[in-house]
Amino acid sequence: MRRTFSHRERDEGGLTAVIEFLSAFTLFLMILTAFLSLAQLQMGSNDPNVDRLDRAASLGLDRLTSGEGWFVPDADGLDYANATAEWHLAAADALHEGRVQPGLVLNQRLDMDRVEALHNVTEDGMAAGLGLDGDMSLHLTIVVAESTQQGRASTVLFEGGTERGTAPSSSTSYRSFQQDGELIRVILEVHDGGRKNNVLHITEVMARPSSSGPEWIEIENPNDFAVALKGWSLNHTSGSSSSNLLLQSGVLSGQSLSLFTGDVSSQTVGNATHVIDLGSLGFLGVGQLDGLANGQGKLSLRYTQLDEITPADVMRVEWGGNTQLFMVTGQSLVWDGEDRFASESWALEDSPTPGEHNG
Repeated sequence: MRRTFSHRERDEGGLTAVIEFLSAFTLFLMILTAFLSLAQLQMGSNDPNVDRLDRAASLGLDRLTSGEGWFVPDADGLDYANATAEWHLAAADALHEGRVQPGLVLNQRLDMDRVEALHNVTEDGMAAGLGLDGDMSLHLTIVVAESTQQGRASTVLFEGGTERGTAPSSSTSYRSFQQDGELIRVILEVHDGGRKNNVLHITEVMARPSSSGPEWIEIENPNDFAVALKGWSLNHTSGSSSSNLLLQSGVLSGQSLSLFTGDVSSQTVGNATHVIDLGSLGFLGVGQLDGLANGQGKLSLRYTQLDEITPADVMRVEWGGNTQLFMVTGQSLVWDGEDRFASESWALEDSPTPGEHNG
């Protein structure tokens, strides 16, 4: 007997075949994707390393902008019993020695006291607190994008960290806050590696103090992030003699002036944020005791990268000799803010201003 098939039967058979094929193909893609993920391979535009940066940037921003943050002080080990959300009240040294996760939000608003307190946090301290891997770096920007106040739009409230161009790949996350008639944007960039290039400036030097006062060196941290002094050093040469001081501890707050002095008790400090004693270490003198040469000398500020052994000069100042900079008692040397190595960028100052911005 001959059987005939209706159009309906043929349509249902074809639809079943298509469904079975699509199901099998979907299962194949799922298995292939799982295999590539486990093998850390990439298919198409999906790069596991980029995905890792994306997750780090997103999670880091969430930690930064979802609460008040916290601080665990150091007391011969992390003192969890005295942990506090008031991290913004701690000094830069304490934050560096303990463990801090900066949080910028209080009562669902961006807290300006906490934003200002970011100047006491080092970039490494923030990266650790936000849970970034050790091979990652970051750059943070907080900017007023829009404002009803005249001249406030585009005001940068904070900007610091590793530059994006020094890393092979980066990921960015941002969050906006609408408050007090302003739109404020918090932008977190996370980099794959990158070279930290924080710079400190010597801004004024007193080598011939009057009235038996101390020698002193004024140093500015122009970065928004705090800078830990470990790895930094000072070198002084005069003729054939040389002295070198490797700084082992201490933190300079962001946007601060600090005084390194031969005698803390007699030092005029002005508005200096930090006053650091180098007299006890024999590098700077007081009264008749000279650490810096009166007639001719050279002072260098150096930094050694963690993966290097040779320090590099970050800034240098020379006096006497061919520099035409011959100090008399009570005069200081003042930097003009231009070239960090040229003698022409330095001038004699009859009225020194320790702890005050020049000009």
